[in-house]
Amino acid sequence: MIKYTDQQIETLIEKLDFSKLEGGLIPIIAQDNISGEVLMLAFANKEAVKKSLQTGYAHYYSRSRNTLWKKGETSGHIQIIEKVLIDCDMDCLLFKIKQEGAACHEGYYSCFYREFKEGELVEISTQLFDPKKVYG
Repeated sequence: MIKYTDQQIETLIEKLDFSKLEGGLIPIIAQDNISGEVLMLAFANKEAVKKSLQTGYAHYYSRSRNTLWKKGETSGHIQIIEKVLIDCDMDCLLFKIKQEGAACHEGYYSCFYREFKEGELVEISTQLFDPKKVYG
């Protein structure tokens, strides 16, 4: 698990470009640190990035709920940040993470559990939990 000092966090925040997306958000890609599988894409504001780097747990900003959230706060399926990579334009982060449980709110390990194959959507993964039992 990574953790950074307040000074290190402020240095990165100053370099990141939060101006390109409405609401001062940047995309964050969560990728399994061992397998390399892309698990999800979410958005973060400055506060979410700070919280992630301070705690070592992935935090995001929900555009639909207009609020900061810690991944796994309801389901228990947390993301422990192992590495943070920054893209060339300084407007996107890649969290290399250790995923506890499933990353997808639909109950799959990855949000990318469907493949578009021969004109059809095909589920290529097994559901790990029933979202109705976890989220109500």
